[in-house]
Amino acid sequence: MIIMFSSTLLFLCTPVAYAQTAASPPAPTPTPSSAPAPAPTPPYVSLTDLLSVAGPFHTFLSYLESTKVVDTFQNQANNTDEGITIFVPKDDAFKNLKKPSLSNLTQDQVKQLILFHALPHYYALADFKNLSQVSPVSTFAGAGGYALNFTDVSGTVHLDSGWSKTKVSSSVHSTDPVAVYQVDKVLLPEAIFGADIPPAPAPAPETSLAADSPSSDSTGDGSAPGTSPPNSSYRIFGVDIWSQLVLALIGVLVLFL
Repeated sequence: MIIMFSSTLLFLCTPVAYAQTAASPPAPTPTPSSAPAPAPTPPYVSLTDLLSVAGPFHTFLSYLESTKVVDTFQNQANNTDEGITIFVPKDDAFKNLKKPSLSNLTQDQVKQLILFHALPHYYALADFKNLSQVSPVSTFAGAGGYALNFTDVSGTVHLDSGWSKTKVSSSVHSTDPVAVYQVDKVLLPEAIFGADIPPAPAPAPETSLAADSPSSDSTGDGSAPGTSPPNSSYRIFGVDIWSQLVLALIGVLVLFL
């Protein structure tokens, strides 16, 4: 009787224990995460602070602030993945700009002029060699009459807007996402100043050194090269004078005799 009771109890408890084991499997062993770390956020670049201490770029900076273009450039630099490239003329470039004058432009034209000095993408100096093969390149002001042509001459970047031909003279700041390069002239777009581009100044005439300096060669009679010796016409002229003097003297003698 005891044996039968024990067997029955064991039979009833075994399914319950098995169900509990099946219902709660062992927790899986945690594995290390393989997700990449987030990329570091690019440092914030204040264009106002940058142009205030570099240069001098005070004239360009004043145009940036008065036209509110600085806000457009700042947003492009820090809130997009493209970055920005800015070409900044020094103060002397604005002082030397006599014709055409910027004083006759409207406020909207001045804004477009400043937008014309930037590209909506970050370009390092090495990138301009490839960029020269796809010129003209649209600027922040647009395409067409607001595009720039680039050429790379032995590592020096040259810019051509039609009205303005200049080059990158130095790198002010070149860390992604902001590149600022100094140029020698103010960039003037055809869309504002028209297609009637003034001709390039003619080169100064070359002076001939041979005409100014004496020649070391001389002729056998002591006269300079290219100088013809006295000819017979001079001798005939001299004889005529003497003949006239003799005739005049004879006439005087005849009067007194």
